[in-house]
Amino acid sequence: MKSRLNLTIEEILVEKMKAYAEKQHKSLSELVEDYFKDTIKPKKRQTFMDIVEQLGSHDIDPKADLKELYYQDPKHGG
Repeated sequence: MKSRLNLTIEEILVEKMKAYAEKQHKSLSELVEDYFKDTIKPKKRQTFMDIVEQLGSHDIDPKADLKELYYQDPKHGG
């Protein structure tokens, strides 16, 4: 079931959003509804692998002894 909603928005913004909606082949109401749905949707919980992927690449030799590198690092007493 749909409900009507009256909004007061700057006229220039409404005009720009109508043009955007047309390019997206949607109505302005659909855009607003999609935005509302996205706003209340539960956020995806970040996993350990998501965090690791955010770290990006590294320049450590895959054959290196990580324990040895750790103790050679000046921050860890090396």
